[in-house]
Amino acid sequence: MTTRPDVDVIGAERLRISLRKAGAEVADLKNANAKAASMVAGAAASSAPRRTGRLAATVRGNRAVGKAIIRAGRASVPYALPIHWGWPARNIAPNPWVSEAARRLEPVWLAVYVDDLQSILDKIEGA
Repeated sequence: MTTRPDVDVIGAERLRISLRKAGAEVADLKNANAKAASMVAGAAASSAPRRTGRLAATVRGNRAVGKAIIRAGRASVPYALPIHWGWPARNIAPNPWVSEAARRLEPVWLAVYVDDLQSILDKIEGA
């Protein structure tokens, strides 16, 4: 019969609490989501197809707990989705200007998430 020696880890409870708290903060990256959405929305608005400028004026970034959201269009500007994704039945070719803005700015908004995650990791006590 093998016995295991007792091991007392000093600070284990504090580490467990810090890790739990860090996990909650990682799940709630609202600030990083807001920054990323704002950056992409600004770039998308400036690269939106223009006839009158109404479409570009509807672009906005919203933050959420689990994602960054960029919205374009509203009831008075219902053509945002067909212009972005296309509408073959109406011979409208896709012009993915919002997606292109997100792709173009990926290194910038990715750095925002890396910085936010690093600041969360730096708060972990006992690690």
